[in-house]
Amino acid sequence: MTRTSQPANGALLLSEMKEFAGFSKATQRYIRRSLDVAYGRRDPIDCWARDEGEAASIRAQARLYKQLDHLRMQVPDDSGLDMIEPFIGTLITLAAFDLGQDRLPNFAAFRFLYERLIGASARPWLPAAFCSAAALPHLHPDRRRTLLQSISESAATAPGWSSREPAFWLEWVEKVDVRAAA
Repeated sequence: MTRTSQPANGALLLSEMKEFAGFSKATQRYIRRSLDVAYGRRDPIDCWARDEGEAASIRAQARLYKQLDHLRMQVPDDSGLDMIEPFIGTLITLAAFDLGQDRLPNFAAFRFLYERLIGASARPWLPAAFCSAAALPHLHPDRRRTLLQSISESAATAPGWSSREPAFWLEWVEKVDVRAAA
C-alpha cells in the first residue's frame, strides 16, 4: 500500500491520536504489533513476544497478513456481488484471527486497525467483516455478544464513508542514546 506524504489536517490527526489514546494499553499494544507485522517495520517476535504463546501467535499473524498486499488490490469499487467474494472472504478470515486474539474489544478498535492495514477504501466493508467475524463460533458466546453490541447502528448502516486515508500511522522512532551519539 502506498501512502502519499501529504500534510495531515491537524484536527484530524489529533482526533485519531485521541482515539488511539482512548484504547486500553493491551489494545494499543496489539494495534502497534499488528502494524509492525503487516509492514515489516522490525522483528515483531523480538519486539512483542513475551512468551512462546505470543511468539506462536505472531508467527500465525504473519502468515495470515501475507495476504494483505493482495487484499488491498482487491477492494471492490462498488457493492456488486460478483466483486466481493475474493475480498470479503479473506477480510473475514483476517478479522476472525484478530478478534480471536481477544485484544480488539470493539468495532472502534477493529476499524482503527483495519483502516491502517488496508486503507480508507476498505471502510464500507469493515462493518460486514466485523459482524461476520464476531459471529463465528470460535469465539465464546459472551465475547460474540460484547463484540456485536459494540458496533453502533450508525456505523452498521452508514450511507457513505470517507475516502480520506488515516493521518495517524503509529510509526515509531527508536530511542537513541544522545550521549553515545555525541
